[in-house]
Amino acid sequence: MSYPVTYYCPRCGTLVELDRDGYLADKSVTPYPLEGWAYVAPTEPFEDGSDADGVEFICGESDGVVWDPRDGVRGTDAGGDEPDRLPREDAVGCGEPFYLSFVRHENGREVDPRAETELVEIDPDPRQSGPRGPGGPGRTGDSDGGFW
Repeated sequence: MSYPVTYYCPRCGTLVELDRDGYLADKSVTPYPLEGWAYVAPTEPFEDGSDADGVEFICGESDGVVWDPRDGVRGTDAGGDEPDRLPREDAVGCGEPFYLSFVRHENGREVDPRAETELVEIDPDPRQSGPRGPGGPGRTGDSDGGFW
């Protein structure tokens, strides 16, 4: 049995309705694909043992879904100061891709979609990179150790 589930386009707030199985394992809806995830169109099989890790939508254009099922109601974050986020008057959706990503597991653990960061050494110069600090207690020199 399938159920209608709605998602917002993260760019313009247009709603899309997609029929889903009773068990949902959604991770996120993003304007970009997650690295390492495999996406399919909404008309292709994506549940029940499919190798798909998510669904790619083209806002207002993908087949196999209902666009704007609530007749023009937009997400609360649509519009704003960015003119490219305003809904187009001539069509439903912005025409940009967005991605529904499912939870993935490898070796029984959930996969984190963020790529591992690589440590970068910005200045490999062996010289000291900051000012010299106080020598600490017991240091001999021309100072009497007082503040004044």
